[in-house]
Amino acid sequence: MGRHVVKITDVARHAGVSPSTVSYVLSGKRSISAETRERVLASIRELGYRPHAGARALASSRSNVVALMIPLRSGIHVPVVMQFAVAAVTTARRHDHDVLLLTQEEGVDGLRRVADSAMVDALIVMDVQMDDPRVPLLRTLDRPSVLIGFPADASGLTCIDLDFRAAAEACVRHLAELGHRSVALVGSPPEVYRRRTGYAERVAEGFRAAVAEYGLTGVLHPCESTAEAARAMAARLLADEHAPTAVVVHNEPVVEPLVRAFRAAGRSIPGDLSVVAICPDEVAERAERPLTSVTVPAEEVGRQAVELLMTKLEGGPVPAATLVPPRLTARASSGPAPVPS
Repeated sequence: MGRHVVKITDVARHAGVSPSTVSYVLSGKRSISAETRERVLASIRELGYRPHAGARALASSRSNVVALMIPLRSGIHVPVVMQFAVAAVTTARRHDHDVLLLTQEEGVDGLRRVADSAMVDALIVMDVQMDDPRVPLLRTLDRPSVLIGFPADASGLTCIDLDFRAAAEACVRHLAELGHRSVALVGSPPEVYRRRTGYAERVAEGFRAAVAEYGLTGVLHPCESTAEAARAMAARLLADEHAPTAVVVHNEPVVEPLVRAFRAAGRSIPGDLSVVAICPDEVAERAERPLTSVTVPAEEVGRQAVELLMTKLEGGPVPAATLVPPRLTARASSGPAPVPS
């Protein structure tokens, strides 16, 4: 017996509406009353109507697309950000979701535009600021979101990131245990602090707290992400009468030029000066002298962000906060503090 193919007209007759109303329910192009919409969707389920894939996604109110919001602002180091993005995309594909990458600096307007459309089921938001203007809107949306990063007030949100405060503390502790008494933090570009970007503020907090805890002297130096700025920073640090014997770097692009500038100035690493970085392992490992570092686990955080989002989409419980503990790997760039001559 041949199987009857259910057509849109069959659904309309069953639901007691016009075929165009069924089309509008499927396309979302016009607002249909909730009661009519439910009646049409009930008929679709009962009759086993199979619209084409795009319409089927709308009928189930699922687009199987996740938005990844990465405003590529000045001061952002794109290669590391893209490691998060690639991990998110590959994990989403394992869950049969595609990723819509939103990179323009649109903030709240971009978020509202995407949320008001049927384009995406859920959102991942990156480059989170302490007073992020997107946060109040995220709390009101009817679709789930996960933030990679923590605003000052994370209540009502799902957030994940490396524990950057603990990462800075781990770097300072390592140096204090090697006998260093004066350390410098070469940090993110100045505009990153001006925007009060969460990870930069937390590294600064952790650095200050650990310096105080171990009774060290320590100064934060924001630094532009250029080789020229790195050379100027090296000269400035070495010219200081209280020149540090150790430097913590949280600014991936300046790690290598900074080390080169120290060595060009006749400083041996780690004999005269220890260097510790907060950066992805591959940056630390490929340096001329492999760097002691706390890894930025971009792949792990990107993957976990998507897993949290998928659990939320299925209505499952998730922790409000996931802080990935720092992992410090000692390599060739850190050693005992030099003995004063």
